[in-house]
Amino acid sequence: MLSQFSDTAGRPTLADLNHRFPVTHYPIGRLDMDSEGLLLIASHRSFVHRLLHPDYAHEREYLAQVEGIPDPASLDAFRKGIQLSDWKTRPSFAESIPSPDWLWPRQPPVRYRKTVPDSWIRLILTEGKNRQVRRMTAAVGFPTLRLIRIRIGPVQLDSLQPGDCRRLTASERSYFLS
Repeated sequence: MLSQFSDTAGRPTLADLNHRFPVTHYPIGRLDMDSEGLLLIASHRSFVHRLLHPDYAHEREYLAQVEGIPDPASLDAFRKGIQLSDWKTRPSFAESIPSPDWLWPRQPPVRYRKTVPDSWIRLILTEGKNRQVRRMTAAVGFPTLRLIRIRIGPVQLDSLQPGDCRRLTASERSYFLS
């Protein structure tokens, strides 16, 4: 699903969820077509500015299923920042984790290869550029197979399932506006 409300190519969009968002609302920090998880939708310009501007450096947390099993040196590269073709990323946090047992099945499923193991890592970034997580994992030799954003600042995915939505709490709104 595209993290936008319309698409000229007829692909599924947020409008297909039937949540009836006002026309003044739009997604913030979009997810690419192959990514899943938490997406914030808002209309207030000050909220959008504080969420997206790099000076505010809100944490974004992801779970990534990667091809291969990252070693400590590969995970350490995230902590130092990774040189991509067009910029060096800010230092980030990365750790190997067990396969999350609470995740919904992915559609379409992630490709399975008998000869190549896969594993999961948890990443926390303070910037969010186009396809950044996928580019970072590929740069250290572990391409991303599945990517789920589970947190932006204090807002967590928790028990929300694909297509679910909820309003931000007063404390979550205050965090972004203070």
